[in-house]
Amino acid sequence: MGVGRFAFTPFLPLMEADNAITASGGAAVATANYAGYLAGAVALSIRPTINTRGHLRMWAVALVASEALMAVADGVVVLSVLRFVAGVASAVIFVGCVSTVAHARRHGASSAVTFAGVGAGIAISGVLTLVAGPHLSWQQLWIGAAIITALALAPISTMRIHPEPDSVSAGDAAILDRTHHSAWRLLLAAYFLEGLGYIVIGTFLVAAVSGNSGSATSSAGPVVWIVVGLTAVPAGVIWTRVSSRIGAHRALGVALVVQAVAALLPAVSSSTAAALVAAALFGGTFIGIVSVAMSVGAALPVARTAAILTAVYGVGQVLGPVVVTPVLGSSYTLAFVIATVVLLLAALAAFGVARTMPRRRELVGV
Repeated sequence: MGVGRFAFTPFLPLMEADNAITASGGAAVATANYAGYLAGAVALSIRPTINTRGHLRMWAVALVASEALMAVADGVVVLSVLRFVAGVASAVIFVGCVSTVAHARRHGASSAVTFAGVGAGIAISGVLTLVAGPHLSWQQLWIGAAIITALALAPISTMRIHPEPDSVSAGDAAILDRTHHSAWRLLLAAYFLEGLGYIVIGTFLVAAVSGNSGSATSSAGPVVWIVVGLTAVPAGVIWTRVSSRIGAHRALGVALVVQAVAALLPAVSSSTAAALVAAALFGGTFIGIVSVAMSVGAALPVARTAAILTAVYGVGQVLGPVVVTPVLGSSYTLAFVIATVVLLLAALAAFGVARTMPRRRELVGV
């Protein structure tokens, strides 16, 4: 999923340099991917019974096919359709893995370790761009990404999927009081704003760095994306430890503040050093935020929290590029400023979760 969903980011500058797509066209294609992610998450939240091994296999094949077809696609509409399919597939794979790992926690399964795979996939897509980008066309890079995704997804053909329950127990339903409702609404708000803010960084950071370097074939962009992936690998484990010290609800707010700094840095400085620090802070938080938010949601007496949170996140992702597209011009500065403000608002909502969460449901780990 890390490769299949996020490879578009490091490939985008090369596609722009070849006049295959414009900056606004890239935003439209990215939005289609996020719309697909939203559609998949909504479908799973409405009908959790479709979260099965068969559906996971089907959408795994669709993800690989969508990447391979990017190599022969022409025009924003066709590219958008393919990325929409990749988005749906990503949501199905994500929710399937999250619900299965949650079911297996009593056997020692760790969501933090599972989410590390997304960071590894991001890093691999960056390495592919850095190493092969100067020698291959962007079309050939998409073929390479499809092959890598297929190899990485092959093991899921044997994995048994455990869908989320579509209702809460009678005991949990009895304690779903006003306080829990407040915490749940604030968590939804925080996660929606995270989806809106983080996607601006995830979509445009590499393009901004490549533009500042003066060449789409510069190594600066891929290196920044590799840093994002490498720092995302241990992020889940790191934020789990932070959660054990200060509580997962507070850790969520802290992580969002750190991510806001990551968004601000490329807005105030065009240097490669600032971009690298931003990449490290971004990679070190966005997977951790997902992991912690999922655990906070699981602590509430609400059914299908993973699917619902993923759907809300998807709405934010769809709106993110749309919100900043009008300010995209010769630079991405205003887009990053908007992302900073949005992420700070998300942090405020997350700290609100910490204040309203009943102590008996206080979560200290992930």
